[in-house]
Amino acid sequence: MFPRIAELLMSDEVRRIHEASLEILENVGLEVANARARELYRRHGCRVNAENGRVTMPASIVEQFVQMVPPKFTFRARNPDFDRTIPDDAPLTMTASSAPNLIDPTTGEERRTTSEDIARIARLVNELPGIDIFSISVLADDAPPGQYSLTRFYTALKYCQKPVRGSGDPGNDSQSILQLAYTIAGSEAAYKDHPFITHHYCPVISPLKMDEHSTESLIFFAEQGLPSHPTVVPNAGLTSPMTLVGTLAQGNAEFLALAALTQMVRPETPTVYASLSTVADMRTGVYAPGGIECGMLNMAHAQMARYYNIPSCGYIGLTNSKLVDAQAGFEKALSCMAGLLAGMHVLQFVGLIESLLAFDFGMAVIDNEIALMLKRLARGMEMSQDNLALEEIAEIGPGGMFSTTDRTLRLMRTGAFLPEIADRQPRQSWASRGSDDAQTRALQRARKILSQSCEPLFSPEIEERIRGQFAGLVAGDLRPLETGA
Repeated sequence: MFPRIAELLMSDEVRRIHEASLEILENVGLEVANARARELYRRHGCRVNAENGRVTMPASIVEQFVQMVPPKFTFRARNPDFDRTIPDDAPLTMTASSAPNLIDPTTGEERRTTSEDIARIARLVNELPGIDIFSISVLADDAPPGQYSLTRFYTALKYCQKPVRGSGDPGNDSQSILQLAYTIAGSEAAYKDHPFITHHYCPVISPLKMDEHSTESLIFFAEQGLPSHPTVVPNAGLTSPMTLVGTLAQGNAEFLALAALTQMVRPETPTVYASLSTVADMRTGVYAPGGIECGMLNMAHAQMARYYNIPSCGYIGLTNSKLVDAQAGFEKALSCMAGLLAGMHVLQFVGLIESLLAFDFGMAVIDNEIALMLKRLARGMEMSQDNLALEEIAEIGPGGMFSTTDRTLRLMRTGAFLPEIADRQPRQSWASRGSDDAQTRALQRARKILSQSCEPLFSPEIEERIRGQFAGLVAGDLRPLETGA
């Protein structure tokens, strides 16, 4: 990880946020809708109001259980070569998830999403080297009744060998996802030996209210010992105080409550301190994840995660822009850089525009380039006696050129990041090639990837087993994109 970490909070301020969060949990508590969660809290020393479901948590209890959270978390893939562990492999980048709409890569029009769109996005993510984790980016309007989440995971896993993250409702929905995973792996035991799905949920409805179903998912996956983690989502001015530190204290309290509950279910269960804290634009009340405050809040959440020695993840690098334009670029780049410098281990931003409402293929390609730049920055200066190149400097001397030295020839492809989308040619060369902007070049690359034939990652035997297990499942076929339009 990049060794010099920016800090918004002084050490005593971090401690004050921690203490404020404990005050919230002990004096205000959370309204907990899930009966099993209330019982777990009660059994482990918390106070439960039977009339309103309010749970208040002594500071000593919270601290005891949060200290049980392991310092590492692994996102596993069907192909173990793509397994990623944080913080060891940080920084990682992940697609932003669950948008209802998509900018069609052929027509350029916004429309609702289908299972084939998930397959196309999975294929694109599989081919973009800067993206580490595929959090299923869009929904699937064509999913058969009773197979909504199953459809999303099936098409994602069919075309992406990187770690896949997504959500599903408890009960039959979660069971069908797991049954799919067991079928792909060959057995339940084989899957649990290398679980290649990371489950995600948002149990807290800010402010300070834990819902029934997502909380049930937290308990279920912790009981099963399967990789999963929650995200907290306070929105300053609407669902949290209109101050950054107040929103941070509340969001941190919400995470501590979830982390403690996870450990009450199963001690030493790995989890991630994940956040999507934002500040509303109070001129209209509009959701504003592209605001610089989203970057700042996530920086602070990463600092709190480091205080607890828990891996961190943030929805950061988001945009309110409806286009792949300058606004999308500066909103994404500024907060992504903030997250990196704050030591956030996973940055979740790839592909979505329009306040998380739409996926854009060109944006995903540009975000891949942003991700590769962030990873280059994280490598740092790579200090060594050899890299100081003192003998080479002395040999070339004043007025010389280094372009033909053995070292330069050896390092010319790796010493500096070489972008594919950003244009560095002189204006005349750029104009002679059509004067394309970055969005056009990015969409062309996406179309090129998607126009090529692609075989499913499932063998015919696996596909047959899946079809035998789930009648009426979507076809999940990936047709090459027509590029003539």
